[in-house]
Amino acid sequence: MSDPASATPVVPVRLAPVQLGRWGRLTLAATAVGLVGMVAVAGWLEPNARGYGTHEQLGLPPCTFLTLTGIRCPSCGMTTSFAYTVRGRLAKAAATNVAGTLLAVSSVLLIPWCLASAAAGRTLWIRSPERAVVYAVAALVAVGFVDWACRFLFIGGQR
Repeated sequence: MSDPASATPVVPVRLAPVQLGRWGRLTLAATAVGLVGMVAVAGWLEPNARGYGTHEQLGLPPCTFLTLTGIRCPSCGMTTSFAYTVRGRLAKAAATNVAGTLLAVSSVLLIPWCLASAAAGRTLWIRSPERAVVYAVAALVAVGFVDWACRFLFIGGQR
């Protein structure tokens, strides 16, 4: 056993902003361009009045889960909520899919952040991008499943 008095003291690690090289800057700029494209497509799509199925305008098939079970899946309505969000109809977007609305708003907010961070050569306001991504994805998945569970329990999976 070691003597607790002789143990090396624990020093907290202070994270510094991530300094970006050329590839980091290019990645952030490309991410911003991709997000602009995604928002532009959402603006081009006409939201489906059912609250889901807007993605079919892109030539994609209907939701397999919905087709097989008659119940909307957790991601049903995400494209529709994006289309409503870019039109500024946030209440309608949230009624369609809360997680999709949060993802759409986050995507719009990430565009200037990506560009500003790329220009500055460091991640602005975020000291650990990896940790931020993990937290954001976990929160989005949790919100998506809570929204789906509420939709399933209180309205039978349909809207």
